[in-house]
Amino acid sequence: MTILYRFTDINKAIAMANNVDFGLQAGVFTRDLNLAFEVADALECGGVMINDSSDYRIDAMPFGGVKGSGLGREGVMNTIHEMTEAKTYCFNLNR
Repeated sequence: MTILYRFTDINKAIAMANNVDFGLQAGVFTRDLNLAFEVADALECGGVMINDSSDYRIDAMPFGGVKGSGLGREGVMNTIHEMTEAKTYCFNLNR
C-alpha cells in the first residue's frame, strides 16, 4: 500500500485525497500560506495539520472526522455543546 504520492497538479492531489471513504485528519507541507489554506479548505476531513504530522493533537482542540471516520467532535467546547440543552424564550411585550 502506498501512503505518499508525488504530484504536480494540486487539484489532482486534492481529488485523490478526497477520493477515500475516510476523513479523520490530513497533513499538508508547504511554505506557501495561501496554498495551505486553499488545500485545507478543499480537503474533506476533520482537521488539517500544516507542516506537521496528521496525528498531532491537543486535548482542547476539536477532534473528529467525516465520512467513515466518525460523526461529531471531541474536545472541551464540543463536549459542553453536546451536554447543553438549548431552550428558546419568545416574548410578546406588546400586550
